[in-house]
Amino acid sequence: MIETLNRLAGKIHKTAIEHGWWETERELPEVLMLCVSELSEALEEYRDGRPNEWYMCNEIFGDSTPCLPKDETQWRMFGHTAECEYRSAKPEGIAVAMVDCIIRIFDYLAHIDIDGIMKCKMKYNASRPYRHSGKKC
Repeated sequence: MIETLNRLAGKIHKTAIEHGWWETERELPEVLMLCVSELSEALEEYRDGRPNEWYMCNEIFGDSTPCLPKDETQWRMFGHTAECEYRSAKPEGIAVAMVDCIIRIFDYLAHIDIDGIMKCKMKYNASRPYRHSGKKC
């Protein structure tokens, strides 16, 4: 069964409530700026040359330097608990920060028909001309 966006948003929102993020009503500007902060984290991951998903190795050497694999192959190796008992449970990386933004959006929109709006917007976008509006990006 494919999870609908609406159902996924409901699960995300339920988790947020259970973890205390909705003790008071959240204002749209707060949510929007939190989304900006998640996207900024994604940019910093990219600028630091990190992959889409990685896990910190919490093994600390004598000089308190964390074990930081140097390339995506090593990041992936350190992502397996069986291979690294010190692996952090928290995923990090470009895609992870971008997904955090999606989670914040879905949490805020949990009581709206996201599936319907998504279908409507995708249909409209498909009807638009190639590189419409003459914009560079």
